[in-house]
Amino acid sequence: MKNRDVIATGLQFPEGPAFTSDGTFWCVEQEGASLFWLKPDGTSGRVHVGIGSRPNGLYIDDRDRLWFCDSGLHAIRCINYPDQEPETIVDHIADEPLNWPNDLIFDPEGNLIFTCPGSPDDDEPGSVCVCSPVGEVKKISEKLFYPNGLAFLPNGRTLLVAETQRKRIWAGRWDSVGLNWINPTVWAETGPDGFGPDGLTLGPDNLLYAAIYGGRCLRIYKPTGVFVDTLPLPGENPTNCAFDPTGRLGLVVTESEKGQVIRIEM
Repeated sequence: MKNRDVIATGLQFPEGPAFTSDGTFWCVEQEGASLFWLKPDGTSGRVHVGIGSRPNGLYIDDRDRLWFCDSGLHAIRCINYPDQEPETIVDHIADEPLNWPNDLIFDPEGNLIFTCPGSPDDDEPGSVCVCSPVGEVKKISEKLFYPNGLAFLPNGRTLLVAETQRKRIWAGRWDSVGLNWINPTVWAETGPDGFGPDGLTLGPDNLLYAAIYGGRCLRIYKPTGVFVDTLPLPGENPTNCAFDPTGRLGLVVTESEKGQVIRIEM
């Protein structure tokens, strides 16, 4: 059993773990309208991002800008850290407001890919969308039921998308020029436990780690989609996971049942 330590608690539905270049850990608080931070020296704090905000997925780019989905304001927003002034980047596709944006990732060419699953109470397909560096925004899938976490396989050209309500993960070739997700097929079934896969992350071992919301675990897969192992967790609702690029914290997991961030020695 790998060691598990709680490094933050009392959080209001944490999600979207990520790191800035100075080693600061960040995550969002969906029900706190905040971004939470924890520095290597142990100090911590929050950046409040506005009334009505419900931040969800978080991505930190190589310029330490914090990009986050805001399902409450139906927008993709960005903070130019450390100035900490949120800016709305995308809030519509044509004349249609974003439908509860959830998670996001960038490809190597700077295209922003994000999921819009809709309300968790709906049983209707959501969408996977893209915004190019020049501002072209379009849907690349409208067939998945609660599309959620995103990741690229080690080749950088295969895009994975978690489909929470159907308890599976899809894979398809990503066309970064034409902005198309080509021939997506079911890559892995995540088992009967919990609500299904939430956040995804690719580890330094080139394995894919999937947080199983309601399943009290992470499930680990080879790049081929073959199941490898399960990492049990102390809380029922892991929302996402990320590796500390410095190696100091190992694998960190955000968990919403207890409002905690857990580190796992790897």
